[in-house]
Amino acid sequence: MAYDTEKGRFLSALREFLNTLSGQISHDNQWTMRGFIDIFKNVYGLSADTKVISKALELHLFPLFLDFAEKTGYRMEPASHQNWYPDLSFISKADGGVKFAVDLKTTYRDEKYPDFCNGFTLGSHGEYFIDRNSTKNVQYPYGAYAGHFCVGIIYSRGGGAQEAAKKVYKLEEVGGIPAVVENFTFFVQEKWRIAGDKQGSGNTANIGSVTYIDDLVNGNGVFANAGEDLFHDYWANFGKMEVPGKNGAYQKLSSFGAYLRYRGLPESLNNPPKTRRRR
Repeated sequence: MAYDTEKGRFLSALREFLNTLSGQISHDNQWTMRGFIDIFKNVYGLSADTKVISKALELHLFPLFLDFAEKTGYRMEPASHQNWYPDLSFISKADGGVKFAVDLKTTYRDEKYPDFCNGFTLGSHGEYFIDRNSTKNVQYPYGAYAGHFCVGIIYSRGGGAQEAAKKVYKLEEVGGIPAVVENFTFFVQEKWRIAGDKQGSGNTANIGSVTYIDDLVNGNGVFANAGEDLFHDYWANFGKMEVPGKNGAYQKLSSFGAYLRYRGLPESLNNPPKTRRRR
């Protein structure tokens, strides 16, 4: 690819940057954000709602990513509309043709199986993913990006949400508000490297990730042995292509193993996701 060298440099710089984030947003392993403040300097504790935590984390990290972009020679462009892909577009100041898509994804560790997390959704496998020139629900056409990255933020739920919500705090009491989030893990991988072969949510056309944390951090997803091209072909055909099922009847494509058999490709290209019972 024309921009492979730039992609490698960008990924390296992004990983170095992520290594600094925990120290910038946490103290004593706990998230430093404790609530929302009004004009009367009243502070309202955060809730345990994952959507609230995700948006608050995004707001907390935004200026840090903006600073990263400036220091590395990129212009950072947030998505123009809610739910557009990606969350952040990084565009080279030296060559506007060099664009990288970065999605910020947050999830929490499984309390019973702490080696696992709740997983991520990795963007749509619908129109803009299939038609790489489409401008629907995407900041720039999917094919205009030289790389598609997921910045993953995995945390443990701190258990302080109920206590934090019991009262309205004064500004000087902020340090005493219980943390609802702790023990951050940050990582970045190309999207295809952490993808699974199942949708991330039941009612929308989103690509799901694997959930074993080591595999997320190390880019050891279902397509790790197969490569990006097969990842693209599989997800472009997910739920559309009809393949033989175990009983011989044809059914809509829903597993990478079935895809490989249908394409006549070796089963060794499949890297089945680890489960909470099988690691």
